[in-house]
Amino acid sequence: MTNSGTLTGTIAFITGAGSGMGAAFARRLAADGAHVVVTDINADGATAVATEVGGTPMQLDVADSRAFDAAVDDTVARHGRIDILINNAGIAPPTDSTKVEQMVLNQIARMEGRIDDLVPANTTIELSDEDFDRMIKVHLYGTFYGIRAAARHMTAARSGSIVNIASVLGLRPMAGPLHYAAAKAGIIALTKSVGQEVAAFGVRVNAVCPGWVDTPLLHQMDPVVMGAIVSQIPRGRMAQPEELAELVRFLAGPESSYCNGDVFASSGGVA
Repeated sequence: MTNSGTLTGTIAFITGAGSGMGAAFARRLAADGAHVVVTDINADGATAVATEVGGTPMQLDVADSRAFDAAVDDTVARHGRIDILINNAGIAPPTDSTKVEQMVLNQIARMEGRIDDLVPANTTIELSDEDFDRMIKVHLYGTFYGIRAAARHMTAARSGSIVNIASVLGLRPMAGPLHYAAAKAGIIALTKSVGQEVAAFGVRVNAVCPGWVDTPLLHQMDPVVMGAIVSQIPRGRMAQPEELAELVRFLAGPESSYCNGDVFASSGGVA
């Protein structure tokens, strides 16, 4: 349900808002009156969404610490404040069709009790340093950079809400995307730790752990894998970004005034 106007006068800064969940978050917060700073590594995406919601577009690579500091400082210089930060930007692990096929065959063999027929997919031992580093840098470092940049202003103002987008895989990891699961689990721990630190200064830090959400990041995945994933979701389908936006809106606004360092799963029954 839309609480029209309840965020009027607030400044919301959202990363990865040029598409997918971030764009849905921008639309939802703007619908309640927030002025949204729409940031994305894709400048065209940021501009398109900002134009749609009447916000401010900004190109930003969240893995760049100095750029994140500058973007938040510029937002405060322009608008006088930052009330809401949504750390949403992320990347998905690339799909290796050969490994996917082997994991599917292994799952079938497990179900049939043919344990001796299992063949290692070697996901862990073949993961490169570069791929592991990039995943951690974008998700965990990017979230840290955002928290640090916003907290400098929010603690001084003794007001603010930070919402970090983690994942159900941070709560319940699965074989395969170990670096993604590790990054998201780190975000959960970061949320709890910082939430305790800044609570007394009027700043709230919470995390959302989405399950499988129908966004462009997942469209690159193998259809067989996606079918297998959906079959294991008790709700019987992936979430829509707009559904997650309702939870993010709650945590961003005054309705969640007693939530701090808390982690909310929205998984369709997976977690």
